[in-house]
Amino acid sequence: MLELEPIEQRFPRPSVMGIVNVTPDSFSERGVNFRPERAIAAARTMTGEGAAIVDVGGESTRPGAEAVGLEEELRRVLPVLEGLSGLAATVSIDTAKAEVARQALELGAEMVNDVTALRGDPDLAGVVADAGA
Repeated sequence: MLELEPIEQRFPRPSVMGIVNVTPDSFSERGVNFRPERAIAAARTMTGEGAAIVDVGGESTRPGAEAVGLEEELRRVLPVLEGLSGLAATVSIDTAKAEVARQALELGAEMVNDVTALRGDPDLAGVVADAGA
């Protein structure tokens, strides 16, 4: 059974999570953060305004969205994650792909936000457990 540190220990009070969708078709941002430099600036602004967590995603989960392949998702999120090194907030990766999560965690992400609740990629739970994310 997968055992993780209770979230209450990491965030003892309610916390704000800023969402950075690095997609051209984001329903919440209309693709404004599709370029890495814009996404990095947005994440830093969110942190400056009080976000304790910044969630970076490279594949839209809106209804009817086209699936994104592994290489494209990595191309979208890795430059952003590299640019968030040293951010004064917890970085989360929004992905359902084990390889995206693995590389994001190696770059400093501390959390994995998986819309499939670990029911998509059969390797994702192991990646999360191995990293303690």
